[in-house]
Amino acid sequence: MKIIIKMCMASLLLLTAIVFQLFFGSIPKADAFSGQVIQRGATGEDVIELQARLQYNGYYHGKIDGVYGWSTYWAVRNFQQQFELDNVDGLVGQKTKNMLANSTKFYSGFVYKQINKGNDFTHYGGVPLSIQAAPTKEQQAKLRQQAEGTKQKYIAEHTKQGSQAAENKQQQANQQARENKQEQANQQARENKQEQASQQARENKQQQANQQARENKQQQANQQARENKQQQANQQARENKQEQANQQQAVQKKEKQKTAAANVPGGYSQNDIQLMANAVYGEARGESYVGQVAIAAVILNRVNSPTFPNTVAGVIFEPRAFTAVADGQIYLTPNDQAKKAVIDALNGFDPTGNATYYFNPATATSGWVWGRPQIKQIGKHIFCR
Repeated sequence: MKIIIKMCMASLLLLTAIVFQLFFGSIPKADAFSGQVIQRGATGEDVIELQARLQYNGYYHGKIDGVYGWSTYWAVRNFQQQFELDNVDGLVGQKTKNMLANSTKFYSGFVYKQINKGNDFTHYGGVPLSIQAAPTKEQQAKLRQQAEGTKQKYIAEHTKQGSQAAENKQQQANQQARENKQEQANQQARENKQEQASQQARENKQQQANQQARENKQQQANQQARENKQQQANQQARENKQEQANQQQAVQKKEKQKTAAANVPGGYSQNDIQLMANAVYGEARGESYVGQVAIAAVILNRVNSPTFPNTVAGVIFEPRAFTAVADGQIYLTPNDQAKKAVIDALNGFDPTGNATYYFNPATATSGWVWGRPQIKQIGKHIFCR
């Protein structure tokens, strides 16, 4: 019985020596890699070659991008486990490099060409490069199955069959591979969840920033509107005060002014008439009488339009509406002709054809006003809708 046991032990030692010699005795040195140990977190050409060789024999199915992440880490460990290397630790030292160089090929020209072009590609062994240059999802699945078959065939060719110890070890390796794969899947799920959370946080932050920007813009617009309204009110108050002082100082009006006042339609005050006369005089004192009536008609057409303010003062002092307001000529003292032009416009004389805009083509710089529908030209002014 002791003799049988000693023979079995001798056979087992011999088998172990043969397997060791088979796996490690004839493995050539890998000249393709650099001399650095490759580990998780590394990047660059060594990692590209590592991923390509691991994919060649079916251990790595991720993207060949030169970044040693978790997918590459578990592929290295599975490879080390299956090929019975001394340390199953994910560190790619010289023994692991030698084993990869002996069991795989690396088409570097093809790989770097695809990376530089930004193409999707694979690097499975025994498959034409033309198919791997742009594989469909169905082709990728088929290539993975083919690579798994190639991997198992390579392992079977270098493993002694019939040994119970080898079978047990293979079974343990398969179990470890499944656990590694599950751990890899769990890790990937955690990373995906973290990435989703980070993406959601970035989107929420951007959304808040956009909302704050909109609120700030609306607040500025509201503030500007209040300031414009207050400015118009102040201007109107000053004009009303000036008008009252003028009325108190005036002892009598000329007969022509009295006659004109009698013909003013209801709804317009003497202050409105005076303010329109100032605007007409400031805008068109060099124009003909009809040209001055046309300016007064435009003011009234704006008052009656829902697009503009509904008061004479609101129309005239609307920001950037009239040049005479901007350059101060609105405050010049109007002559009798300007006042008469206003009265005629109030009584229905509109030589513009219901225009609400006008401009001097010799001085106008706004491209927008040139695009308005033109009605006619009176003197130096073109009148538009």
